[in-house]
Amino acid sequence: MNAHSPIVAASEPTRLAVPKKQWGAALGALQRLLRDKDATEEVFEIMRALNGDSTRKGYHRLLATAEGGRLAYNREELAQKLSDRAWLATLPPGSLGAVYRDFTDAGGVTPQGLVAVSNHVMMDLEHPVAWFGRRIRDSHDLWHVTTGYGLDSLGEACLVAFSYAQTRSLGWAFIAVGAALKSRKAPVKQPYVAAIREGYARGKAARWLPAQDWVALLPLPLADVRARLGLAPAAIYQSIPAEHRGNAVPKG
Repeated sequence: MNAHSPIVAASEPTRLAVPKKQWGAALGALQRLLRDKDATEEVFEIMRALNGDSTRKGYHRLLATAEGGRLAYNREELAQKLSDRAWLATLPPGSLGAVYRDFTDAGGVTPQGLVAVSNHVMMDLEHPVAWFGRRIRDSHDLWHVTTGYGLDSLGEACLVAFSYAQTRSLGWAFIAVGAALKSRKAPVKQPYVAAIREGYARGKAARWLPAQDWVALLPLPLADVRARLGLAPAAIYQSIPAEHRGNAVPKG
């Protein structure tokens, strides 16, 4: 090197900053979500505002097991697999995949729909932690099917409580508490709050769903998958008549 050549110091790679919690943004999004449970973009806004480093911690927990490490190494995008309707149609009746296919068809929901909504709020980063976050996002309706929670307002509230127990992402807890408080004003009295609490308890008792190989589970009978994951029936949720589950979080 020439003695007069300038020395360029190597720069330290930029570290990923832990997002600061934005309570005001989260509260506004929650209010809009409680007025319209189908305002899915508000869910992602709450996640962005409150989740902090929970996704990063979940990813490192995934790496702590051999099976989780394998999933992270392969880095399969779950939304792509779940969007293959022709493949899902080959799965046996009563399997997780067949029930998932019927569930999403009946509810008019698709994996790509969640992708499109989330991309309006969160950046689709090329980073393993972002991949882990996408994996949880894309398995949301699989969690609906395996837990037995429907797409009605009570089912969604129970599932977010379950999801908080599983992920420790504060955004889920924020939504669950908001839904529980508002359910007290429901026109028909039902054990809504107890059902939401049950969702949290079931999430704590179950195996850790983010580490499951969902593609391998899809061909298996749903009853076997539930047994493998330690998912007992959602007794309180199921005790509430279906026609009243949509009233759990009244509008207005």
